[in-house]
Parts: sequence; C-alpha cells; structure tokens
Amino acid sequence: MPEKTLTITDNRTGQTYTVPIEDGTIRAMDLRQIKTGPEDFGLMTYDPAFMNTASCRSSITYIDGDRGILRYRGYPIEVLAERCTFLEVAYLLLFGELPTATELKHWVHDITHHTMLHEATKKFMEGFRYDSHPMGMFVSTVAALSSVYPEARDVHDPKNRMHQIVRLIGKVPSIAALSYRHNVGFPYVYPDNDLSYTENFMNMLWKMVEPKYVANPVLSRALDILFILHADHEQNCGTNAMRSVGSAQTDPYLSTASAASALAGPLHGGANEEVLKMLDEIGSKDHVPAYIKRVKDGQVKLMGFGHRIYKNYDPRAKIIKWSSEQVFQVTGRNPKLDIALELERIALEDDYFVKRKLYPNVDFYSGIMYQAMGFPPEMFTVLFAIARTAGWLAQWQELVTDPEQKIARPRQIYTGYNEREFVPMEKRAAASVPAR
Repeated sequence: MPEKTLTITDNRTGQTYTVPIEDGTIRAMDLRQIKTGPEDFGLMTYDPAFMNTASCRSSITYIDGDRGILRYRGYPIEVLAERCTFLEVAYLLLFGELPTATELKHWVHDITHHTMLHEATKKFMEGFRYDSHPMGMFVSTVAALSSVYPEARDVHDPKNRMHQIVRLIGKVPSIAALSYRHNVGFPYVYPDNDLSYTENFMNMLWKMVEPKYVANPVLSRALDILFILHADHEQNCGTNAMRSVGSAQTDPYLSTASAASALAGPLHGGANEEVLKMLDEIGSKDHVPAYIKRVKDGQVKLMGFGHRIYKNYDPRAKIIKWSSEQVFQVTGRNPKLDIALELERIALEDDYFVKRKLYPNVDFYSGIMYQAMGFPPEMFTVLFAIARTAGWLAQWQELVTDPEQKIARPRQIYTGYNEREFVPMEKRAAASVPAR
C-alpha cells in the first residue's frame, strides 16, 4: 500500500477505504465514496468557521503560527518591511517576484496615474450623510466603481484584468482620503503625482491651504511599513470573502467591496480600535494589574492578544512596536504606549497567558501608532483596507487563473423539520417572534 495514504474503516459497515494524502491533506470529495448504502449521499466533513479546511492552493503567503513566521512569496515579512516600499511588495504579491528598477518605475508610474477619481465618483461620495462612517463610504464607493468601469466584468482577459488591478490599487487611497475629508467637512484634495504612494495619501488627507504638502519622512515611512504588514495574511475572513465572491466570476470591484465588508467587522479589521478602547478603560499603568485580574476572572477580554493562527509572538507586532518608537520621536510619546508595554510585560510572564499562548498580535500596537500619527479610530479599518487591497487582488487573480477552482458552494448539515403537513390559517399557533 502506498505510504502517502490514509486507511479509513467505516465501523457502520465494516468496509475499509484508502484515500491519498497530498500536501498533508486529503480531498473532502474522496470521503463521498464512504456510504452505508446506494441512497446514502456519502460522508462529509463538518468544519464551522473553516478551522481545519484548506479551500485552495496558494503560492502567495506562508504562515507558520507556531513559530511566528510570515512570508510573502518566500520573503520574511521582517526583511520586506525593512528594505521595501509598499508598492514593491504589492508588485511581489501580484507577480511573484520583486521588481527590477525598471519594472518598479513603470509600476509606480501606472499606479500613480490611476489615483484620480472620476468626478461622478466624487459626486457619489458627496451624497453620503455628513457623519457617515468612512468604512461604509469606502465599501460602497469601491462597489460603485463596478458601474464606472463595466469592462471589468471580463475577468478572463489578462490585460483587462491587470488594468483593473492597477486602477484599484491606485484609487483606494483616494477613496479613503475623500471619505475622511467628507467626514470632517473638508474639501477634496486632488492627488499629487510628484509624491510617493503614502505621501500622496497623507497629502489627500491633511493638506489645507499650503501650496505643496510636504509629508514628514518618518511618518510616511511608518505608514509604508504598516501597509506592508497588512498587505496579505493568507485565507483570513476578508480574503475568503474575496475568493468566495470572485469564484462566481464577479468583477474585482464588487469582489473587493465584499472583502472590505468582511474586514469592517470588529473581529477582523476593527480589532485595533477595540484595543484603544481597552487602554482607555484601563486608564493608567498602575491599573494594569487590576485589569489583568479581571481578565483572569473572565470579566473582560484582553484585546490585541492571541490569534486564530499565531501561537507565538505575531511577527508583525514586533515590527510595529519598533516602528512606533520612531513615530513617537516625531509626534511625542502616546501615554497609551506605557499601558500597552506594561500589559505586554505582565502577560508574557504570567503562566495564565503563557500556557494559553496568548501573545501580542498586529492589532495591539497598530492602533496606538495610527492614533499618534493623527488618524481617528474610525479610519483604522479603512487604512487596513488600502493595504489589503493588494493582497486581495493577488488572491483574486490566483483564483481566476486556477483551473481547479469552481464557484464556492459549501454543503450543510440540515437540522430543520422533515416534511410537514400544511396548516390552514385558522389552525396555526402564534409563533415565538422577538419583540420589535
């Protein structure tokens, strides 16, 4: 019998089956042959939240959560954050290799010259209520671009596909900046093609009456690093949404909007905002031990610690912690940092957290850093979405070109009634409906 196989004995029937093991997995469809009779549908797996299910093959991002490793296309995240710009990393994610100087020049030029928004898109955004949440504006506007560029529906034309990818990476900072300006009541600032990707974003956010916006190089570099760290993270909730919607051959604008909608949830992209709320609740470094006790007693949660994948220190958190020190030299030290450092110190020494492998994740320090740079908490998830758009599009393109992929359609375990007799109106009992 081949070594790379799994033998399964069905104790219901006594029959034995042999299924191949490839890349540490078995195919779920191989279980369908395991039946109790001809009318049996066959065995399925039940995996709520996809805790142990691989839905695709991907060569983009590698994570080893036990060892705290994150790599894009084989490159350690630490190396990329130290040596690359965000647009270099976006190129790497999409094309599989780091660009040459000539390739990067053309890539940056193409992205830069797609940052302008159509005036109709600008007017669309101006129609939002004055206090609309920036993330809701971002999601809606990205989806609306599907109607601005209807040719994007031809997802099987490589040239057309790449044109839309460049457009999206170019335009998401402009959409994000306009959502912020609309929220605070400031006029739209047009892109400046002389500036880098992050400098231009800062220009569109914060330029007032000065003739030329000049970004602080420490802050623009810190934002570049944050974008690199958030660019992709394997098959998370947002990426799964991107692939699931994209599997219907949906255009990249609507697919990206669906991914951003998933990111908007507090358990996904909104987690760093929850960290800030926790630090505000703690109030000072002296109150940390008491808060830790409340965590152990199950009264509150320790936000920014632990991760579905990482059972070690999140490598992105280490980089952000280092980068935040550079930022605070410019902005002044955020008093929340002292609370955060004390929380981390205690948690890393306390057996309660060590045994549970609860280490700081990327959200623990990123919110403090964003706030120090001048971003309000409601913009945190939007910043995340700008960076993650590059990863989503790389995953979407990989999906579209993967011959194994079909439209996503999970199975279910039906738990409802069997066939029922119809009940006439006069004989129906009142249903238990929640009060409205």
